[in-house]
Amino acid sequence: MPKPQTGRRLSDIPAATMAAAAAEVAAAGGGGEMVVVRLPPLSEDDPLFQDKKRILDSRNLSCLFQVPNSCSAADAFKVLDRMIKAARIAHMDELELYFNGDDDFGPLSTRNELESLNLLLKILNTLLLTANVGAMGVFQVLRDEILIRLRSLELEDNGQMVVQIQNQNVEDSLLKWGEQHGVKTKLQIAFFEGAGRGMVASENIDVGDIALEIPESSIISEELLCQSDMFLALKDLDSITTETMLLLWSIRERYNPSSKFKIYFEALPANFNTGLSFGIDALAALEGTLLFDELMQARQHLRQQYDELFPMLCINFPDIFKQDVGKLTTCLIPIAGLLNHSVSPHIINYGRVDKATKSLKFPLSRPCKAGAQCFLSYGKHPGSHLITFYGFLPRDNPYDVIPLDLDTSVDEEDSSSPSVTTSQTSHMVRGTWLSRLRGPPTYGLPHRLVSHLHAILGCNQNESAPEADNKENDRMVLETLLSIFTPMLEGLDEPDDFDRENACWDVNLALDYKDLQRRIVLSIVTSCTSGLAMLDS
Repeated sequence: MPKPQTGRRLSDIPAATMAAAAAEVAAAGGGGEMVVVRLPPLSEDDPLFQDKKRILDSRNLSCLFQVPNSCSAADAFKVLDRMIKAARIAHMDELELYFNGDDDFGPLSTRNELESLNLLLKILNTLLLTANVGAMGVFQVLRDEILIRLRSLELEDNGQMVVQIQNQNVEDSLLKWGEQHGVKTKLQIAFFEGAGRGMVASENIDVGDIALEIPESSIISEELLCQSDMFLALKDLDSITTETMLLLWSIRERYNPSSKFKIYFEALPANFNTGLSFGIDALAALEGTLLFDELMQARQHLRQQYDELFPMLCINFPDIFKQDVGKLTTCLIPIAGLLNHSVSPHIINYGRVDKATKSLKFPLSRPCKAGAQCFLSYGKHPGSHLITFYGFLPRDNPYDVIPLDLDTSVDEEDSSSPSVTTSQTSHMVRGTWLSRLRGPPTYGLPHRLVSHLHAILGCNQNESAPEADNKENDRMVLETLLSIFTPMLEGLDEPDDFDRENACWDVNLALDYKDLQRRIVLSIVTSCTSGLAMLDS
C-alpha cells in the first residue's frame, strides 16, 4: 500500500469554489438564458502553471463555461466537450505535457481522463443541489452524459484469472477482524494466477460508490505512534523521520502477541519479494539499466538508515528494541493494502480521512463489475520504482520512460516551433506504441524532442523552405536518434540459451524489466527506420 498521495484531488477543491459556482448558476439561471459552470482555477503554485495556461489560451479555453438553459442535448454536449478538454489540461502532469504536445486534445491517458471526468461529475453534483428548475435540466443532462462516458470505459484490467475466493482461513480472519473494527467493504479477497492476492468486487460497484471504508482508529498512523512508548524513546532523535518511526513500530508490533493488529500482521506475507531483495544473479542481469542504479541507491539509503539506528537503539532502549530487530519494511493500511495497482485504476482519490465519519474512504472513479478485480493507483510511478518497492512490473505504463542526456544549451524559445516553449528542459522517450501520430512531422516520437534536435542540429523546419530541404532536416534528426538508440538496443540483447523456466523469481522479474527496456528502444529504432523509409518514398 503506498503512502497517501499528495497533490490536487477532488476532495481538495475548496467548498467555497463549489459554492461560488452554485451562486453564479443561480444568478445566471434566474434570467432563463444561461447557466454557468466554473472549474477550479489553475493554481499558480503548480510548477506547470505557465505551460497549462499557455495551452488553455491557445485553444481559447478557460475555467468558465456558459450553457443556454433551453439548448439541445447536442449543443450541451459541445460545451461539455470543451469542459473536458479544459479539465484534461488542468490535470496534465509533466510527462503528459511532454509527450502529448499542444495539438493533442485527448484523451491523454486513462488516469487523466478519470480525473477529468470525476472532477466535472463532482462539480455538477454540487451545482444540482442549488440549481433552479431551468438550470437543473441542463446540469442533469451533462451529469448523465459524464456517467455514460465513465461507464463506457471498458478497460482490459488484467488477464489474471481468479483461482480462489473461498476457504481462505487467514484472509477470512482478516476480513472478520476488519468488520469487528468497523471496516465496511464491498470487496472480497481473492487469489490470482501468477499475481498472488488481490481484491474483487462482491457486487456491482458504480462511480462514486465507496468500495472500502476504514475507521481512523484501525489505521497505523502518526497518532497511533504518538501514543506508544516507542515515540517517547525516538522523538528527540534529530536524524529520524516520522515515517521511519512508523516502520520501526510496525516491525515490533508484528511480533506482539497482544497487539490489536495481530490478525492483520498474521495476514502479511512472510517475505516481501521486491527489488530490494534481488539476488546477485538478478542484479547482474540488470547491470547498465535504470533499475540497477535505482536499486543500488535504495539499498544504500536503507543500509545507511539501519546503521544510524542500530545497534544504538538496542543498547539505549533494550526493552523496546530487541537485538533481533528485522530489516526496515513498509507500512500497510489493513485490508486496503491488498488492493493491487493498475495504470487504469478504479480508485484514484484517497488518502485523506473524512472529518465527518473519521474514516478513510476509497470511492470508485469508474465502475467495477461483480467478480472483477478492483484496482488502486499506487501513484504515477515508472516500472523501476514499482519493482523496487512493490515487486511487480505493469504493462504499457505511460510512466516508463528513458531519459536522454542531450545538450540543452540551445535556447529553444527561439525555435521556429512555438510548441517547444516550455518550463521543461529535460528530454526523454517512451514506447512509440503509445503515440497516436506515426507519420511526419514527428514519426511517433515526442514533438518536443524532435523540435529540440532540429534546433541543436541547426536544421529548423521552415514552411517557406523547399520540401526537399525540410525532408533533409527530418532525415538528420532521425539518423541522429538512430545513432543513439541502435547501440543501446544491441547492448540489451539476451543470451539465446538462457533458461527462464527454471530461473528464480527475481531473475525473471529483472529480465522482464530488461525486455521492457528493449521493447521501448526497439520501438524508437523502428519509428526512425520507418520515418526514413517514408522520406525516401
